[in-house]
Amino acid sequence: MIVAALEQLCRQGPWYVGEVLVSGSPDNVFTLQHQADARGGLGVDAVPHRFAAAEEVRDWVRYDAAGNYRPLKGAPTLRRGWSFQTRSSQDLRRALDFIYPGALVNWLAERSGKLRVTNLRQTLERQTGMYRVTRKITDDDADRMIGRFCRSDTGCLRTILWRISQSQPVISLPASKFDPRQDQLGRKDGAHVPILCAEACNLLVAEARAVVKQKPA
Repeated sequence: MIVAALEQLCRQGPWYVGEVLVSGSPDNVFTLQHQADARGGLGVDAVPHRFAAAEEVRDWVRYDAAGNYRPLKGAPTLRRGWSFQTRSSQDLRRALDFIYPGALVNWLAERSGKLRVTNLRQTLERQTGMYRVTRKITDDDADRMIGRFCRSDTGCLRTILWRISQSQPVISLPASKFDPRQDQLGRKDGAHVPILCAEACNLLVAEARAVVKQKPA
């Protein structure tokens, strides 16, 4: 199902997922590249790294341009200067899964109404051990933390689907951050597949622990 959806998207023209531009060609060649490396539409502008296998893409995206490890794959820190071409739609899927793990599965699940969304309080209630203390974070502190940690320009490109609790939305981020129809990078020149966040990640949970620990006893 995912492969068929990818093939259909490519037949319709170039499209984006996160910082990646995806395109197809009349002779069934799929191309992935950093959006900033695209010149003149679908062309690849003399990039230095042309990967021959999806596994090479996986190794590349582990680090940012400064050589720092990227623990958050949705961060807007994807290195430039590469392209990956393949005639295999299966390899296309694998490469995209390496760049943005779970993005394609969540996208299709959301489209079919089957994506399970877990609010922050539910996630924190499950925490044990050293992270059990995250349950003590206040709604106001949680909101400020999310606004700082998850913002698209410096934090994460994922579209948030969860709330702090069923009765408490996140208000520290713009409405576009919660709308799958909105491109988090504000592009208007192509279709996009949103990178959906259905539950707070482990890094945000760790941040919640730090926030609670910083509070006076």
